[in-house]
Amino acid sequence: MVQVGGKEVTARMARAEAVIVMQPETLQLIQNRQISKGNVLDVARLAGIMATKRTADLIPLCHSLGLDGATVEFEIMEANRLRIHSQVNVHGRTGVEMEALMAVSVAALTIYDMCKAIDRGMEIGGIRMLEKSGGKSGHFLRESP
Repeated sequence: MVQVGGKEVTARMARAEAVIVMQPETLQLIQNRQISKGNVLDVARLAGIMATKRTADLIPLCHSLGLDGATVEFEIMEANRLRIHSQVNVHGRTGVEMEALMAVSVAALTIYDMCKAIDRGMEIGGIRMLEKSGGKSGHFLRESP
């Protein structure tokens, strides 16, 4: 595990995204809250936020952090594509990139789990870091395509 005790405490932030592709009918059922397991987006949001707090339990050598905040949001991109976006903040000695990536990954897996009975062909992809700030390495912002 990397020694971070000597690092300065700074405000740190990371944003990540993932995309889940599904049948248009599946996305329509999600939007209309007609999935039998419940409100898919509310459950996926909660799962993603909860995952940020468990990152150190799942990723070897990842530091356990007391996060200042975490959000998970959803955006319908097309009739069959849902974008998942997370933002995680901390005042700490190490960054929160893994927590932001964990949030979108677990939110996507939760959507898959809740909808798999009607659409086993869903695809999860595009998991990537969008932005990070704070710390010695400075600011990273992914350029738009």
